[in-house]
Amino acid sequence: MNKLAPRPRAARASAARPTQAEAEEAIRTLIRWAGDDPEREGLLDTPKRVAKSYLEFFRGYTEDPMQLLERTFEEVEGYDEIVLLRDIRVESHCEHHMVPIIGRAHVAYLPHHRVVGISKLARVVDAYAHRLQIQEKLTAQIANTINEVLAPRGTAVIIEAAHECMTTRGVHKTGVSMVTSRMLGAFRDDPATRRELLAMIGQRAPGAMEA
Repeated sequence: MNKLAPRPRAARASAARPTQAEAEEAIRTLIRWAGDDPEREGLLDTPKRVAKSYLEFFRGYTEDPMQLLERTFEEVEGYDEIVLLRDIRVESHCEHHMVPIIGRAHVAYLPHHRVVGISKLARVVDAYAHRLQIQEKLTAQIANTINEVLAPRGTAVIIEAAHECMTTRGVHKTGVSMVTSRMLGAFRDDPATRRELLAMIGQRAPGAMEA
């Protein structure tokens, strides 16, 4: 007899969302797993607080990053040089251990006849960051979305972040940051344009970024 085929990922993702009560009960289970008593005074309201905080931590699942970039402006007096938004704070959570990833993102593009409001670039970063993530995927998602919606001559995203999955557990190495980059269009193909971007960001280009 043939085995049932596994459900497609999209179908699994669309399963009914747990209720608030179910989420709170799961948190009580984790408190007991940690070795404490969820019924003691200091922890009575913790399941409700944690469930509420999860709505904030992972609000990116309710946002469409592409829609954030739909409104653009064409009255730019022919401006076609680099647009860079530096030092966007990144707050995300590691999908492997569900602990924080904290850092900053630099987002740039070379406009082709139109630009977008700079706050929208930061909101795209937030929309993807407020999901369970790995930094490599987060970097690519932001760059790919900007590139697809704005169709610029080039797109670049660089993220520098500290991962608490390696600073507060495991190898316990503090003071370590991870750097990822995604270069598309002119930023990938033209070394001079890439060097100009890195100079604007104020960081020295590692060999991986020059590749």
